Amino acid sequence: MRTFGHNTIDAVPNIDFYRQTAAPFGEKLTRPSLSELHDELDKEPFEEGLANGDEPSAAEEAAALAAKEAKGGMVKFGWVKGVLIRCMLNIWGVMLFIRMSWIVGQAGIGLTIAIIFMATLVTTITGLSTSAIATNGFVRGGGAYYLISRSLGPEFGGSIGLIFAFANAVAVAMYVVGFAETVVEMLNDVDALMTDELNDIRIVGTLTVILLLGISVAGMEWEAKAQIVLLVILLAAIVNYFIGTFIPTKSKEPKGFFGYNTAIFLENLGPDFRGDETFFSVFAIFFPAATGILAGANISGDLSDPQSAIPKGTLLAILITGITYVAVAISTGSCIVRDATGDHNDTVSDTVNCTDAACSLGFDFSICREGGCQYGLMNDFQVMSLVSAFGPLISAGIFSATLSSALASLVSAPKVFQALCKDNIYPGLEVFAKGYGKNNEPLRGYVLTFCIGLAFILIAELNIIAPIISNFFLASYALINFSVFHASLANSPGWRPSFKYYNMWVSLAGAVLCCGVMFIINWWAALVTLLIVLALYVYVGYKKPDVNWGSSTQALIYNQALTHCLDLTGVPEHIKNFRPQCLVLAGFPNSRPALLHLVNSFTKNVGLMICGHVRTLSRRPNLKELSLEHGRCQRWLQKKNIKAFYSPVLADNLRHGAQLLLQASGLGRLRPNTLVMGFKNNWSDGDMRHTELYVNTIHDAFDLQFGVVLLRLQDGLDISHIQGQDELLAVDKPKETSVNSDPEPGPNPPNQSIPLIIKDSKPPLSLTDQRLLESSQIFKKKQGKGTIDVWWLFDDGGLTLLIPYLLTNRGKWGDCRIRVFMGGKINRIDHDRRAMAMLLSRFRIDFSDIIVLGDINTKPKKHNKLSFKELIDTYRLREDDMQQDEAERLKALEPWRITDNELELYKAKTNRQIRLNELLQEHSNTAKLIVISMPLARKGTVSSALYMCWLETLSKDLPPVLLVRGNHQSVLTFYS
Repeated sequence: MRTFGHNTIDAVPNIDFYRQTAAPFGEKLTRPSLSELHDELDKEPFEEGLANGDEPSAAEEAAALAAKEAKGGMVKFGWVKGVLIRCMLNIWGVMLFIRMSWIVGQAGIGLTIAIIFMATLVTTITGLSTSAIATNGFVRGGGAYYLISRSLGPEFGGSIGLIFAFANAVAVAMYVVGFAETVVEMLNDVDALMTDELNDIRIVGTLTVILLLGISVAGMEWEAKAQIVLLVILLAAIVNYFIGTFIPTKSKEPKGFFGYNTAIFLENLGPDFRGDETFFSVFAIFFPAATGILAGANISGDLSDPQSAIPKGTLLAILITGITYVAVAISTGSCIVRDATGDHNDTVSDTVNCTDAACSLGFDFSICREGGCQYGLMNDFQVMSLVSAFGPLISAGIFSATLSSALASLVSAPKVFQALCKDNIYPGLEVFAKGYGKNNEPLRGYVLTFCIGLAFILIAELNIIAPIISNFFLASYALINFSVFHASLANSPGWRPSFKYYNMWVSLAGAVLCCGVMFIINWWAALVTLLIVLALYVYVGYKKPDVNWGSSTQALIYNQALTHCLDLTGVPEHIKNFRPQCLVLAGFPNSRPALLHLVNSFTKNVGLMICGHVRTLSRRPNLKELSLEHGRCQRWLQKKNIKAFYSPVLADNLRHGAQLLLQASGLGRLRPNTLVMGFKNNWSDGDMRHTELYVNTIHDAFDLQFGVVLLRLQDGLDISHIQGQDELLAVDKPKETSVNSDPEPGPNPPNQSIPLIIKDSKPPLSLTDQRLLESSQIFKKKQGKGTIDVWWLFDDGGLTLLIPYLLTNRGKWGDCRIRVFMGGKINRIDHDRRAMAMLLSRFRIDFSDIIVLGDINTKPKKHNKLSFKELIDTYRLREDDMQQDEAERLKALEPWRITDNELELYKAKTNRQIRLNELLQEHSNTAKLIVISMPLARKGTVSSALYMCWLETLSKDLPPVLLVRGNHQSVLTFYS
């Protein structure tokens, strides 16, 4: 390939590299991978198709599009047909013709305009927020669900997606019932009812929704054509109504229509709430009329350019319909009185004291105050048909408004539900994700929406259905607004909407306003809605679906973590806030699960835990492989619910790698202060140079003011050599020796990798490996009743005591009690016990017993001393048997060897380790865990072999032992 005149496969920037869908003219384009450019320059990655980085010519693109059209590609809509028309049809719904006049009668012109303004304010802010989200990247199908889920994450998106789809399904019922009411009213006028009004509404509604289902199933193209026809009829009906307001006739005056009149306007300017109606109950009836603003966004997957179409179409539809509603409210309130009898004989007589606006026009409708009148704003839902120039056209407009809104909702609900099911947020719903035909129509979703709509149609009461969906729509709007606020607050570089006319604080105000309106409309329904959202949120949060959409929640978590880390760095450390922050040298996380489970038990949600891995390679380091391993290991930790970070390093030797981790791990104050390793069980079997590195790593930790913790299980910790263990990491493991305790597996043959899960027949495990596997899970299960024996022999600042206390605060260790052992003199046992009890009570640490070991300085048994002598025999220098020069040379080559002088100098310390093991076996052989002060070795004077002999002797033949030594700075305090 030639790029910029050079022979290279590197590619120039291309928009199609960033698309997540296939390019319109062929296969999805991908840029050359880093390995292709960095590792395999002789490889030719593009054997056919377009060269990466070359733009197709206009002729090629046109040919590709023509070929696609010839095959019958997907139908895509522009902003007018796809968004503007749909939104207007949905907003000009059933409320416009058969409830607007009633709302004006109840609330008056002034409050009706206030109601319209409130609803429009909510929808305008939501429209601005929707536009911002829709222009922040490519929008796929799913409407409100897609916008919220990709912004706030699957928890909010999944809950709102389900609720929003359900709300649209119920909206189908609302619009169909509005249509059926009009049909039944017309049948009633000609005495053609089939049964009674309520059942006739159910019958007509059922037949209508079946017809709409047929149109929807026919495909988006047919549905779009039907919407165009319905819009023409609807516009004609609206124009017909306004023309009719200027043509008053005498025949209409008894029914309350007198044309524009100042007296009627002034009388209808204020409210006249009747029955149980209030401002907010009337608002609740009207608000669903404003819920059509997402009709275009709901079919975002069928728009040719959703980023441009959604803002233009949605905001323009809100403006046009808002003006229309205000105009209808003013015109009806200026032309029609609230009550009328319909009787031509109810004229004003001289004997009647009449003050209503109708009286000044010659009619006395005062009898209506007692009820029973059928005409006027308050009584006749079809009063707009009376006013219009041609009444039947209003009926056609009602049909158009209701059917178009019902059709839009019937299409929206399955589309949203299909997108939700495709993401597999809720297991078991994937059956509804399947699409059919060239437009991937969700036929199963249509059937489900039909069933839900039919169930609510059988209620047959519009004023009951309308408030039900108001809360669901408001909850969706609230989260859309909150999404914009949240994304702006997170300040993620990925938040770059091309629509600039939004404000994060306005969006927040919109979210609060939506929540407030929810409670105003119906407080208990709002509580139920919020509880449903919360329950679905908790469910999705618990299930943790395997999706990653780069949500603003992730961005905000990063921002908060970064801010808090920086803030924490400027706060001086204090003893009360000390917590063990552990660097655990465990190798691959699944190699030593017991070590990770135990440390996780006292650091989870309390302190930092970093799983460090020192890799020493016999061949050239493969950094790409290391990067892949990092992701797999971190996922393993997350799957096992171990709160830790995996941090591998490549180093020449184990000590060097550990030094890197000790110095560079962590961030600011969130950095380790305690080194945790497994006890090196095989130290005496292998190369003593590895033991030298192991001991020097401990010395380095102390030099850096780290505390050190060693865990010893008698069966060992390392299970990586056992084939068939659960979820072995798929990594090529070169020759490597761990800085930790147990032997690493031998080198693998070249290019041989350990499989993720071995499903073939496995060879039977040896008894040793069986015990090792069982012990590796010992800290994963609940420990039950028992004791944690704390042998606090030396004051290291309190770390030896703090770790057992943290363990007993956990559920797995909650039934265990702490026993404290301490050294003392035989004649001061009671005094020492009381002093320790007082100290523990000041520390507010519960304990079951304090045991003072008065015989700690007794000489160890002879056979144990002989065993120790046999243990060290191999590692002695025996300088008395050779020349001084030769002894010095051997010591320089093998610094781990034990000198005679060293043995004599530390004889007392050696005897103490032997004696302590005798006491441990006597007092703590049944403990669940032994935590004991780890002996220190003076750097440069105690050889690594002698130090390992001390640790070996101290901890052998015991239950799990935790050797702990703090950095001798206080980690416990009894001051408030």
